[in-house]
Amino acid sequence: MSMDAADESLLEELLAGEHRALARVISKIENRSPGYRDLVSELYAHTGNADVIGITGSPGAGKSTLVDKLAETYRDRGETVGVIAIDPSSPFTGGAVLGDRIRMASTVGDMDVFVRSMSARGTLGGLSTATADAVKAMDAFGKDKIIIETVGAGQNEIDIVRTADSVAVLVPPGSGDDIQTLKAGILEIADIFVVNKADRDGADRTVQELRDMVQLGNESGPAGGGGHHSQEVIDAHDDWDGEPDDDGAADEGWTPPIVETVAIHGTGVDEFIDELAAHRDYLVDSGEHAEQVRTRYAEEIRTLLREDLHAVLEDELAAAGGIDDLAEAVRQGETDPYSIASDVLEPVEACLEDLETDADASPRRE
Repeated sequence: MSMDAADESLLEELLAGEHRALARVISKIENRSPGYRDLVSELYAHTGNADVIGITGSPGAGKSTLVDKLAETYRDRGETVGVIAIDPSSPFTGGAVLGDRIRMASTVGDMDVFVRSMSARGTLGGLSTATADAVKAMDAFGKDKIIIETVGAGQNEIDIVRTADSVAVLVPPGSGDDIQTLKAGILEIADIFVVNKADRDGADRTVQELRDMVQLGNESGPAGGGGHHSQEVIDAHDDWDGEPDDDGAADEGWTPPIVETVAIHGTGVDEFIDELAAHRDYLVDSGEHAEQVRTRYAEEIRTLLREDLHAVLEDELAAAGGIDDLAEAVRQGETDPYSIASDVLEPVEACLEDLETDADASPRRE
């Protein structure tokens, strides 16, 4: 792939640590600007060093406050942080709160914390892909920790948070209804549960219900398969010491620990960071991190191929008279959707066969 001179300069500035270049690259990614693919392609060689943390949970759980405290604590420890705040429905979320966070980040002397809001605006439905690419930009830039924060806990947010290495699900203290809702889909993506606002009534009950749910997950495996985990969760977290077994393999499985925090006071944040570090060690030592990365890249390849093939087929449909005319022909009984699909795919398949023939006919190197 080749980039124009402006994008080459932009890449050099990003790799040199220019935050303005990082912001511009993420804007190109979010808006699918011309040349963004070549730019992202060049980022891959510079990625793989950041820890990517996903934080999700129901609205009102205190995610933004916890993320701020998390970023602040990492910064105090000498690590740089990138925060991607995701709102699938609107350009910004939290109104003045997020505005204050952006201003706060921009006033830090060397921008140790870089906050970026992303939305469905301009991403043509590809928010998961855009988020993953923005993570690569922050990783290549040199951020030590990248935090993906979602507004809610719907399917869109779950898909996005899967791009993280470690996923924390925040649960507010309260009635068991919240826990029942979690059972529908979040258990299998949670690496760590955080009961925030743990000083409120109902926190103890919420922690106990989570423990019961995690224990049930241990006995039966996460509902619907592995979810975020590539193995069944079968061994207790407390029993895993990070050391290999006698046969050289690390203990399998990870049971999500439950951390209690009061983010507004910073209570429990250090313990939360310790659990994130423990999960990172588990991923690396067990080999699951490598499997995670392979799975993620496989999905990226499939997504890009779907996008590109869809664009090719749209062109073929236009050449065949346009989708509306074809649909009208079906309505008139002149043809059917299966025949149309076969006709549209025929030149594409013929082209692929020609490529295979050319490849077979080309001289092979010894």
